[in-house]
Amino acid sequence: MGQYLSEHKHDFNIHRIVCSDLQRASQTAAILANQLGLPFHGSEGWRETNNGLLAGMPHALAEERFPGLYFSSLGMDEKYPGGESPQENFARIKETFVRLCQNQLEINENVLVVTHGGVINIIYHIMKDIVWSNKNPFFPAANTSLHKIEHRGGRLELTLENATPHL
Repeated sequence: MGQYLSEHKHDFNIHRIVCSDLQRASQTAAILANQLGLPFHGSEGWRETNNGLLAGMPHALAEERFPGLYFSSLGMDEKYPGGESPQENFARIKETFVRLCQNQLEINENVLVVTHGGVINIIYHIMKDIVWSNKNPFFPAANTSLHKIEHRGGRLELTLENATPHL
């Protein structure tokens, strides 16, 4: 992906990179930043759902300790033990996304966001003006896929969805 973005600089004109501060996304952002010669910054706002006590727990152990507890089984205001609820997850991601969009309109920079599938799914719901729930089907987001949002005619538009030309 880094090579592809470098070879297509004129198509993306990226000025900086922001990412989830979780290891997988931060490592990917660091590789891309190095390839593109750009700074990157990690933030909790771009994280996947905080599943609290289940974080990092092997699936079999989580199923033993918390049988049947899955993101889609939670009520919108029901929290993971020690974590966040789907509604809190949505609110955090929406706030982070809206803030980034507002900042970018003011300073007119293109930003590459390295994040997770659940975050991308929520952003798609926001962009397509579809009410989000943890029970909705997911919009597709392949690993290392590209999704491009552009400001056109006074509004934000998805102009590239789930693209993987670099693979």
